[in-house]
Amino acid sequence: MTLASLLVFAAALFVAAGSPGPSIAALVARVLSKGYRDVLPFLAAMWVGEAVWLSFAVAGLAAIAESFHVVFVAIKWIGVAYLLYLAWKMWFTEPAGSGEDLPENRSVPKMFFAGLTVTLGNPKIMMFYVALLPSIIDLGGVTLTGWLELVAAMFLVLVIVDLAWVLLAAKARQFLKSPRAVRIANRVSAGAMASAAAAIATR
Repeated sequence: MTLASLLVFAAALFVAAGSPGPSIAALVARVLSKGYRDVLPFLAAMWVGEAVWLSFAVAGLAAIAESFHVVFVAIKWIGVAYLLYLAWKMWFTEPAGSGEDLPENRSVPKMFFAGLTVTLGNPKIMMFYVALLPSIIDLGGVTLTGWLELVAAMFLVLVIVDLAWVLLAAKARQFLKSPRAVRIANRVSAGAMASAAAAIATR
């Protein structure tokens, strides 16, 4: 794997990852609604899911994924249902007097599950890798080291982009001090979460 190929891959992924999509919408909605403190499991699951899709693409498993279409459809609809449930909870959450007194944090396994289903339920990610990789590398000649280099580059780009989104959402949340503002933020977040679910459902 050449450095030039890795840089082209990283640049293309940076542009794609920086564009708001279902995963980013769900992430921003979560931070606006509950804060950034418990969002790390959600982020980690998103990154793991991206690594899975990248690995499928690199290994040429797009055809196998198509063979197991029912499994991926099931994952997709589980993710959609869970996002809609989160949106419903956000919409009807009553503010407790300030932006800091938001409802209790979710458990690490639930947050990880939410992030994983959002990412694995979005096969557009694998299609992006399938479309991009053949134009910059010889997939037939990728070694274990080359795969590890691609995954490392992917993690680096996603960590930078996703943490930037978290920081922006956290800064915006600092302005939410009144119960009315918190209620509006919760409902905007609910709309974003539902939109993420709809985007995944229609793909």
